[in-house]
Amino acid sequence: MTSRRERDVFIKFQWQIYANDPVWVPPLIIERKRFLDHKRHPFYKHGDAALFLARKNGKIAGRIMASDDPNYNSLHETNVGCFGLFECIDDQEVAAALFDAAASWLRNKGRTEMMGPIDYSTNYVCGLLIDGFQFPPTILTAHNPPYYRELIESCGFAKAKDWYAWWFADPSKAATHLRRLATRLKTRWPVTIRPANLKDLRGESRRLRQIFNQAWKKNWGFVPFTEAEIEFMTEELKPLIVPEFAWIAEIGNEPVGFTLCLPDINVVLRDLNGRLTRFGLPIGLIRLLFYKKRIRKGRLIALGVIEKYRRAGIAEMLVLRVMEETMIKRGITGELSMTLEDNYMINRFLEAIGAQRYKTYRIFKRTMT
Repeated sequence: MTSRRERDVFIKFQWQIYANDPVWVPPLIIERKRFLDHKRHPFYKHGDAALFLARKNGKIAGRIMASDDPNYNSLHETNVGCFGLFECIDDQEVAAALFDAAASWLRNKGRTEMMGPIDYSTNYVCGLLIDGFQFPPTILTAHNPPYYRELIESCGFAKAKDWYAWWFADPSKAATHLRRLATRLKTRWPVTIRPANLKDLRGESRRLRQIFNQAWKKNWGFVPFTEAEIEFMTEELKPLIVPEFAWIAEIGNEPVGFTLCLPDINVVLRDLNGRLTRFGLPIGLIRLLFYKKRIRKGRLIALGVIEKYRRAGIAEMLVLRVMEETMIKRGITGELSMTLEDNYMINRFLEAIGAQRYKTYRIFKRTMT
């Protein structure tokens, strides 16, 4: 699949799958085009990907992306490729054809295993929703029909790992727990927690990348952000970032932890139907920017502390700051996601402060023969 027309068909096929799904949020078509652009997306500086469409009785019936990330395989000493952007009618034959096409492409890259759904890497949208279908997806999270799990498993895939999403219905309750914890865990380090400097987003993004690549390096599925990727993501998220939604912990001049929250613009995107313009006018863009600061739902997308300082109470202090300054003061409720199923420390911590696990996402894996 190489032409722009086919790429556009690939993107718009989702509208067919989710026509009767009341909670689906249409992606912005312009953003999807940038995401799939080999010349613009930084993943293609070190990796590669290919898109496939399946037809049945002359009609588009499914789509899939196969991607190969040498950085991931070098770091983990594996030989795995990924599938992502999977969408399919409820037809095992069509699903099998899609996975066969992805597997053939990956075998030509020398790979022997395939896992997913992963859109390029775990630094992007990944995971198949396996429970919590009644809740709309928050910004940068996956959503899919329930039957996808059976389709994927019928094609020889088995569970590799689960991720959880947590809901904070009452941030004030969480803040009360956190204040007690913060008092008890008074850090022995001279920590400063400050809001991100939005006038120096490039510099702040480098600090966040430095923390991320250290704090997450032992996590399952981790792959470090390249400098080009973090700059691309910063530009993408820049219009969405609201002051005091991002916090950085520092000891002296060393960044040691951060947390990043975003307003859940999916609340607005649901009504835009994928387009920022109508009749040649930027109506959707105006609505998006107008409502950005008025959205009362958020997603805490990242919380990380460098390993050396993990038991110093810094994570608790960061989450407390989010609860008090970002959520309670602004009247926001929302989601923290995603956490690994076997990250027992963070999962117990979230349960202890009153968060409710309300969604599960799964990564599947199979050997290619």
